Amino acid sequence: MNKRDMKIDNRDSINPDGKRFRYHVSTFGCQMNDRDSEILAGMLERMGYEKTGEMNDSDIILLNTCCVRETAENKVWGRIGELKALKSQNPDLIIGVCGCMPQQPEVGEKIRRRAPHVDIIFGTHNMHQLPKLIDRVRAERKTVVDIWENEVDIVENLPSKRVAGVKASVTIMYGCNNFCTYCIVPFVRGRERSRNFPDIIREVGQLAGEGYKEVMLLGQNVNSYGKELKPPSDFADLLLALDKIDGLARIRYMTSHPRDFTDKLIEVIAESKKVCEQFHLPVQAGGNNVLKRMNRGYTKERYLELAAKIRAKIPWAGITTDLIVGFPGETDEDFAETLDLIQTVRFDAAFTFVYNKRSGTPAAEMPDQIPDEVKKSRIQKLIAVQNSISQEKNLAEVGRTHEVLVEGVNKGEPTLLEGRTRTNKMVLLRGEKDLIGQIVYVNIIESGTWHLDGELVARC
Repeated sequence: MNKRDMKIDNRDSINPDGKRFRYHVSTFGCQMNDRDSEILAGMLERMGYEKTGEMNDSDIILLNTCCVRETAENKVWGRIGELKALKSQNPDLIIGVCGCMPQQPEVGEKIRRRAPHVDIIFGTHNMHQLPKLIDRVRAERKTVVDIWENEVDIVENLPSKRVAGVKASVTIMYGCNNFCTYCIVPFVRGRERSRNFPDIIREVGQLAGEGYKEVMLLGQNVNSYGKELKPPSDFADLLLALDKIDGLARIRYMTSHPRDFTDKLIEVIAESKKVCEQFHLPVQAGGNNVLKRMNRGYTKERYLELAAKIRAKIPWAGITTDLIVGFPGETDEDFAETLDLIQTVRFDAAFTFVYNKRSGTPAAEMPDQIPDEVKKSRIQKLIAVQNSISQEKNLAEVGRTHEVLVEGVNKGEPTLLEGRTRTNKMVLLRGEKDLIGQIVYVNIIESGTWHLDGELVARC
């Protein structure tokens, strides 16, 4: 697949008040959206805009949206409504809605009809067109709706405005071919497309040179990386190459699909110096009947076998997961199998969700939708079981010494620093701010459900 480079010229960035135009980007959804927002911000800054944290001080406001769950979409509609007053106060304000939500069929036109104060509406496939869209709305003085139905070649070398710090995200592929029956992502992100090795290596190398200590490799299913490249490659080979980059301390990735997690990948992670021993493996459900209806492509037995292989090769590995309760047709027996699975695997943590219909997905039309009161009861039981396991696993860390990358000051308690172990457990500790960005040894002295408390032992 051919890749394209993108160049953005500087524009006239001075508003009628004689000041630089200001922008504000609000992001909804996942880490992929966060990364896309960094690129949107980069394009705006290349055009001469400067960032502002206040929407009422902006010349352009972009809402980068999510549609995975109805709650995320409702938040976007609420924010769009709030912006109507700002537009009334400042008719020259440009408001844009982009990302996954308008990429859904007919949603872009729905936004145009319901919110005429929105000036630009575009989707996931033509994000790189933002400068041209801004030029169009200024020239035409009417709402511009530009949503591309199909995915395009990956556009490389787009500018990026990253948040300064210790960690950075790098997208290695786009789209998804899995078509889980509950998920809208393949319809709004398109089919799988992988970036070329050299482009990823160059980007990660630049980040290491700029002082970033950790990178998070992003993709809807990173385990599918490279299948469509010529010649084909795989995710394990990419990790091997990135492991050699000087200055980089840690490599993480998300998300991985259990169906495609190979023995080779486990071996590479076990032998790597920089790839963290954190395995986020979304199982979604523990019953084979539900897994089949979800179109997950594996059985409960296959998942348990994978978890056992990881623990056999890397006994100290951290394993986390995603779980959905109340999927259409889920019986009491199916739910009991989910509880059995989490008690067998003993996840370090789990992200738990109640199933909600997503228009346009097969699951939304399935019979035997589960009543809300049953969903509520099941999610409470699930959370209680998993929290108990998480507490027990964290308690077992007391007295152990961990390698911790100090990421910054804790927001809840500014006198404490926070960082993460290689297995992605949050650690709070006391220390000087010059420890931020450093890898240190920390002795764990106390545990909770969501974090560990530690004492500094030594710098690495």
